Amino acid sequence: MSWMAWTLPTAIFFAVIACLLIAFTLLAIRYPETPRSGILGIETTRGDRLFITLLGSAFINLIWLGFEIGPQPYALLVCLVYAAAVFRWV
Repeated sequence: MSWMAWTLPTAIFFAVIACLLIAFTLLAIRYPETPRSGILGIETTRGDRLFITLLGSAFINLIWLGFEIGPQPYALLVCLVYAAAVFRWV
């Protein structure tokens, strides 16, 4: 993989995403769920909520960078609050 110019943060990011996908797959096998309807009015499963969380977190980080709101690690805190809200109410 030397052709990709991996950095440690990039490798950690993709490793975390891979671990999340594996964990959610194992959860779906071990504890099957029925879709539920939240504030969006659409039926979602754990995987759907994970996708919504990842997509929203990407936009939060882009906005954080674009408007130079503050140090980037604080965006992680905002993303964690957002993720908790998505998994609770969506």
